[in-house]
Amino acid sequence: MPASVTAVPARRPWQEWVTLAARLVLGGVLLVAGLLKVTQLDASVQSVRLYQLLPWEVTAAVGAALPIVEIIVGLLLITGTFTRLSAVAGSLLMLAFIIGIASVWARGISIDCGCFGGGGEVEASQTQYPAEIARDLGLLLAGAWTVWRPRSPFAVDGWLFAAPAPSDDPVPTNEDEKEPTR
Repeated sequence: MPASVTAVPARRPWQEWVTLAARLVLGGVLLVAGLLKVTQLDASVQSVRLYQLLPWEVTAAVGAALPIVEIIVGLLLITGTFTRLSAVAGSLLMLAFIIGIASVWARGISIDCGCFGGGGEVEASQTQYPAEIARDLGLLLAGAWTVWRPRSPFAVDGWLFAAPAPSDDPVPTNEDEKEPTR
């Protein structure tokens, strides 16, 4: 490279910065939610049971596994590891939460969603279903964006799945070029 030519770092498209923000927000929310529930698995199980959507026997497994899944998916999103797959998992979690909250709202059940620990029955005036659904819908959209455009700065995927550096050796294109000329 001549001395007069300076290398200009490539600019990232704005979509990659939006993906970074989307995966950090969704991943951060999932990580916090999981961490707040993982030390109180009995409360997590009880919260799942209050939705009255799953058989009693299944609620124990779901309530115990949910915080762990949230933590794993949150960490994967924050680090940008298997970004598309973890964004699909995060989006499916948000969709399940939206369905669950809408279901209890439609059936007139008054509970705290238990999204960030706690949970339990509450007075009808204390429910916040529209706000909870709106929050989860926003997080679902963040996950959907990340599924659609998973490439972002500061992602482990960039190192794991980087294209190999081009070689300086010329690559022959046909049989004639392999033989040296005399």
